[in-house]
Amino acid sequence: MARHSSTVTLKLLLLLVLFRFSISEIIFEERFDDGWQGRWVKSEWKKSEGKAGSFKHTAGKWSGDPDDKGIQTFGDAKHFAVSAKISEFTNKNRTLVLQYSIRFEQDIECGGGYIKFLSGFVNQKKFGGDTPYSLMFGPDICGTQTKKLHVILSYQGQNYPIKKDLECETDKLTHFYTFILRPDASYSILIDNRERDSGSMYTDWDILPPRKIKDLKAKKPADWDDREYIDDPNATKPEGYDSIPKEIPDPKAKEPDSWDEEEDGIWKAPKIPNPKYKGPWKPKKIKNPNYKGKWKIPYIDNPEFEDDPDLYVLKPIKYVGIEVWQVKAGSVFDNVLICDDPEYAKQVVDEVFANREVEKEAFEEAEKVRKAREEEEAQRAREEGERRRRERGYDRRYRDRERYRDRYRRHPRDYMDDYHDEL
Repeated sequence: MARHSSTVTLKLLLLLVLFRFSISEIIFEERFDDGWQGRWVKSEWKKSEGKAGSFKHTAGKWSGDPDDKGIQTFGDAKHFAVSAKISEFTNKNRTLVLQYSIRFEQDIECGGGYIKFLSGFVNQKKFGGDTPYSLMFGPDICGTQTKKLHVILSYQGQNYPIKKDLECETDKLTHFYTFILRPDASYSILIDNRERDSGSMYTDWDILPPRKIKDLKAKKPADWDDREYIDDPNATKPEGYDSIPKEIPDPKAKEPDSWDEEEDGIWKAPKIPNPKYKGPWKPKKIKNPNYKGKWKIPYIDNPEFEDDPDLYVLKPIKYVGIEVWQVKAGSVFDNVLICDDPEYAKQVVDEVFANREVEKEAFEEAEKVRKAREEEEAQRAREEGERRRRERGYDRRYRDRERYRDRYRRHPRDYMDDYHDEL
């Protein structure tokens, strides 16, 4: 009987899982398998200026799975732009999940690693930095100071960056970036399936005026008591407290044997702090029974606020694109996902990260090889520098010897005179 009950329970759980996935929708998913070029269009933006980079289809230098390929930026100090057209969709009345992975295999120095979601018609061959977008999401790194995680939303034709200072990952391993936007305008940002931040579009973007504002006309009530502690009204000063001297003669001091009263006057012991002196008397503090807390300016409804129940609704998304500029190329983009189920997005991350330790080991091995190669190059440079220094030193000594020989040939007498003068 127990076994039958357990079997029924498992079947019900399986049905629930299947039902959830049956009503969820995977709008777009790109793992960059063979044939990806048929789904993505490389832009010719900046090509005429010689500033357009390219993409390589590769697993990268230290992938956890050599068969799991992405597209890697190629060509330093270049602009990169590629896009894919998808079935147009809207996020109205449903959760929107945007996710992708990126691995900065290079010392990027300065450049982006974000992704864009675009609406309306886009000439994919001309897709570039000035192409309007509905959402931009992902890392932007420059030097050691800038490691920003962008979340820029478009509303009525204007772009609004998130007001929070969010940081991205800067190491050289694969990282997943996930943005979840819900119908109540709440959002979550995840990195590698861990929530990095969350909040609301109403408060974290300056899209709409705030619902509430401070009442600048408000004043603290006259009877508002914001003293947390007060003097104890029942405290009394101890009798004789004011007569306690601040300093007293040092009881351990002794008159020096050499002291002469006729010459030095009457000897007096030096003063020391009086351990019984406690300073001016103050009554002890007690909790104020009338304390109301620190007064704060109250908030009132903002007369300029006009709610938009569709604030969270983006323009219908029709394209997904990568458009970045990088000083040093080598970033691997992969696992682009648009869906309405955060759980499915989580499973994708878990699936890829099943090989996380393999990736880490491959990276560590690559680092050992790189450091060994750099040390060999540095050693060769040191040896070459030393060789050149020796050659310069030999040439200098040779030139000096020839100069003195030439001087002796022309003025042998003067040269010997100088020699005898020195003797």
